[in-house]
Amino acid sequence: MNDIDHARPVLVTGGSGFIAGHVILRLLAQGRRVRTTVRSLGRQDAVRAVLGDAGAEHLDLLEFVAADLTRDDGWDLAVDRVDGVLHVASPVRPGHVDDEDEVIEPARRGTLRVLGAARSAGVRRVVLTSAFHAAGFGHGRVDRVFTEEDWSPLDGPGMDAYGRSKVLAERAAWEFAGETGSPELVTILPVAVLGPVMGDAVSGTNHLLQRMLNGEMPGFPDLAIPFVDVRDVAAAHIAALDVPAAAGKRVLLSAQETATPLRDVGALLRSTFGERAEKVPTRNIPSLVVRTAAPFRPEFRDLVPELGYVKRLSTAREHELLGLSPRPWSEAVVAGARSMLDRGLAG
Repeated sequence: MNDIDHARPVLVTGGSGFIAGHVILRLLAQGRRVRTTVRSLGRQDAVRAVLGDAGAEHLDLLEFVAADLTRDDGWDLAVDRVDGVLHVASPVRPGHVDDEDEVIEPARRGTLRVLGAARSAGVRRVVLTSAFHAAGFGHGRVDRVFTEEDWSPLDGPGMDAYGRSKVLAERAAWEFAGETGSPELVTILPVAVLGPVMGDAVSGTNHLLQRMLNGEMPGFPDLAIPFVDVRDVAAAHIAALDVPAAAGKRVLLSAQETATPLRDVGALLRSTFGERAEKVPTRNIPSLVVRTAAPFRPEFRDLVPELGYVKRLSTAREHELLGLSPRPWSEAVVAGARSMLDRGLAG
């Protein structure tokens, strides 16, 4: 592997995104130069303002390049003389979509576009944001711990367009990298990501908290979800860029080894925020009701295979390889909820 050169910028794709924003914050706090992509340079002032509001340090170390995952234009400039690439940008549309290619193709082709540019520029390493959806979904109700060796079947129970996009994009990346071993590739597979919002955009699993706080959920289905704080996801990407032994590895990222029931999330919100969380539901929705509604409600169909099923996953690699100890899931939930309540985005 080429030596790490912190004098060169790190490229972070999709600089206006939730995870990317926190990655940039952390890199700037370390005094590292950052280059990030936006679809139009007209957005750079808005992105700078959001980062500044979030407490970004050393904004003078940040530069922007216009590049879009659906086009070749701009990527040669984006990867020119960078120390490494953190490819975070990807469509995020969980649940039912009418045209799955609108999610899958930009993810797969965009990933290959970034990798191709990185190889041509001689970039030493690319860290790709995949997801637990690429490993721990579609297997049915198996009684075992999911690890980085697992791949989600494309048409298994509970798989949706988002899950398929993550599997196909990550598999394409490994196939590409395996042709020559250049650039080095690391993939990060976070579970449901939440935590402090930036600006007025609500992304990731924060949408779920927002719906709870706004009273948009009549109750809790019997679902359990593993969570991870966006700040720990950012730390994992940077560690994956710098740790030599991470090359060629997938890394599951989670705050816990056992998923948390949604009703426990609701109870935490009510006990922490009191009157500010008075719209959070208190009742459970029987699984029979969800199953009965599923044929008529597309958004319920993907939930049925997960009802009453508590997944377990290995967090060994994030600890042993990347040296991370993520925040507890409860801290991530509270931080995400508080940021939305304080900004008037929920409640």
